[in-house]
Amino acid sequence: MPKQRMATHMIKDVIRLKWDGKLSHEQIATALGISKGAVSKYVGLASAAGLDWETVRGWDEKRLASQLLPRSAALTPYVEPDWGRIHLELARKGVTLILLWEEYAASYPDQRTWRYTQFCEHYKSYAKRLKRSMRQLRRAGEKLFIDYAGSTVPISDGTRAHVFVSAMGASSYTFACATPAERLNDWVESIVRSLIFYGGVPQLIVPDQPRALISKPDRYEPGTHRTLLDLARHYDTSVLAARPGTPQDKASVESAVQVVTRWILARLRHERFDSVAQVDRAIASLLPSLNDRPFQKLPGSRASVFAELDRPALGPLPANRYELARFKTVKVHIDYHVEVDGHRYSVPHALVGQSLEARITGRAVELLLRGNRVACHARNDRRGGYTTVEEHMPAAHRAHKEWTPQRLIDWGRRIGVATGEVVTRLLKERKHPEHGYRSCLGLLALAKRYGNARLEAASERALVLGAYQYRHVREVLVNNRDRLKPDGTPNDWTSPAHANLRGPGYYQ
Repeated sequence: MPKQRMATHMIKDVIRLKWDGKLSHEQIATALGISKGAVSKYVGLASAAGLDWETVRGWDEKRLASQLLPRSAALTPYVEPDWGRIHLELARKGVTLILLWEEYAASYPDQRTWRYTQFCEHYKSYAKRLKRSMRQLRRAGEKLFIDYAGSTVPISDGTRAHVFVSAMGASSYTFACATPAERLNDWVESIVRSLIFYGGVPQLIVPDQPRALISKPDRYEPGTHRTLLDLARHYDTSVLAARPGTPQDKASVESAVQVVTRWILARLRHERFDSVAQVDRAIASLLPSLNDRPFQKLPGSRASVFAELDRPALGPLPANRYELARFKTVKVHIDYHVEVDGHRYSVPHALVGQSLEARITGRAVELLLRGNRVACHARNDRRGGYTTVEEHMPAAHRAHKEWTPQRLIDWGRRIGVATGEVVTRLLKERKHPEHGYRSCLGLLALAKRYGNARLEAASERALVLGAYQYRHVREVLVNNRDRLKPDGTPNDWTSPAHANLRGPGYYQ
């Protein structure tokens, strides 16, 4: 702590009690609550200057200080640093208080400057007068804080637009946009838009712990949603969720939400909106006035400080915009295909039986094994279809040495002639025999549930109707009726040839 000089009115009290009150040094020290050494010091200074109580009784503090104290201390004031500029400079990476003090002292070589300890104490006193969100030291380009405002904007159809808000840590430069809800896709799209707005990528993205983004909320080790981690990897950044119930962890965006509510949403309260897009455009038109508004206790504005501090420290944006992706665990079947949303995509045949992770976007399906991509296909929404890459197929079109088309045909023939014929046709109608493997296995598995006789009868009926797909045969067995007749009436199953199909729930 810097050594504090006694206030001038206390010095006058020492002189009064000594010369007018005729008290001892010890009595004066006790009366004023100061040390005997301080009393001796100022009594000595007064004696040396030839001063007594009658002389200084009517003097003001300035005159007494000029006569009693050393001239350098009385007349030469300390040079006051620009504390606002120093507070902003501390946000730069690598800048410390001791460096700023050295620069301050070097800037005024012929004037009286604070020593380092005094400099730090005065800065701390200044920082305490700032708003809590302002005095937190945020490194330039380090953190982007994100959240949704509590206030929403009504739409004419009865729905409400939700308002996403983000703020840079050092400058509080604010972005806001409107979304239909606060689902995962709304969060992701808003984060992508905010990064484009800032023109760069921070080191950390700091959200709260909403269930849309955090799969397992926890104070110490929250589980981040796989899609959010994928976004962070795409932009070469990281996600650091704030502790639940701890708003000070993201004070910058808490303040930004308050500012957006007061300076943007309050101005829109009388306007009528027919869509979320209209709300979004209205917010975008008011953002510049918010960011250009000067700070009250710091030099500059959000926009100017962002251009000076945050913008140069941000990482570059990738060439391609992030596309929303979802993830699903899939298993490679014996036909070396995996199923995603009813469509089947091929992978290298050596992966048969393994579990892969499918990364699914609007345009592509990527298949990953322990984080490494093993296959990539254009997205296809045709259910029951196949997308096959020739390089994924084994020699002679065999997905596995233990499974061949002939083995499946022989298996079917052991059940019956009709079942063997259905299996044969399932394999022949496909572009590659392996594409029919899964249907054949499903067909043959019906024998375990319904018995060989009923499966053979159903297969015979399917061949007569020309509808021998797995789903057709299974429907006959499950419902005991044929719904494939063109006029919609049930087929006649009363003939002796099909007596084995009758069972509980048989359709009359």
